[in-house]
Amino acid sequence: MLLQAISQEVTIAWMVAMEIDLRKSVTLNNGVEMPRIGYGVYLITPGMTERCVHEALSVGYRSIDTAQCYGNEREVGIAVRKSGRPRNEVFITTKLWGCSGYRDTQQSIDASLQRLNLDYIDLLLIHEPTGDVPEIYKAMEDVCRTGKLRAIGVANFLDDAYLRLVEQAEIIPAVNQVETHVFRQQASLRKLMKSYGTQPEAWSPLAAGRNGFFTQPVLTEIARAHGKSVAQVGLRFLYQQDIIIIPKSTHIERMRENREIEDFVLTDEEMQRITLLDKGKSLFKWW
Repeated sequence: MLLQAISQEVTIAWMVAMEIDLRKSVTLNNGVEMPRIGYGVYLITPGMTERCVHEALSVGYRSIDTAQCYGNEREVGIAVRKSGRPRNEVFITTKLWGCSGYRDTQQSIDASLQRLNLDYIDLLLIHEPTGDVPEIYKAMEDVCRTGKLRAIGVANFLDDAYLRLVEQAEIIPAVNQVETHVFRQQASLRKLMKSYGTQPEAWSPLAAGRNGFFTQPVLTEIARAHGKSVAQVGLRFLYQQDIIIIPKSTHIERMRENREIEDFVLTDEEMQRITLLDKGKSLFKWW
């Protein structure tokens, strides 16, 4: 029994050691390093954003995901500056909203930079495939070459929209952020993106608690076996497939819990059981 216990401890230590590099970042297709776990601020009011981002940074998050239409870019920038952390230690993502073509996209990027009060944005995404996408993306490519953007990509571009863009883009999207969770796993889209070198990123990785996520029997059983929460199992399932995750919470205890997924590994059998939960449909009736 003693030898078995020692063996288990060694195995766990080895697994944790093997993930030291993985848990920090993923290398995007242009060489930029992006943290694999980020903090999302969707639906967090401007009045709460500064406090939430400050707390997220205090518990170890180094990637913050915002968007023009969230209305809280300014507060994200304030929190990052007040944190005292060097700019290169915090990865900032934001997303365009309402752009129609080349010129207004350039203006929109400058507006985000002003609201964030930053010299550059780490990752800029088109929030959805609307407007003159080729012209919008061309403007992003040109601004990226100036150094104001370290990487560019898209959000909510499913198979057809994604394929149309990459077939004419000069810079392949570094990231495609789409609804991804245990009930909508985006297997075909992820396979397509992999062939072009685009990194998948999950919005709403906890399915916003919909479809009985937090009481789902398979997730509950696996969580109990690992001494973890259902949320941690759902996040680990995505993380273990190299999908970037940006869970959101306004409570510091949950922020901390959502990051504590590197000290256990789901078995192949557990991964397969969760894979079977895929419904292939949006839970939000949006993209």
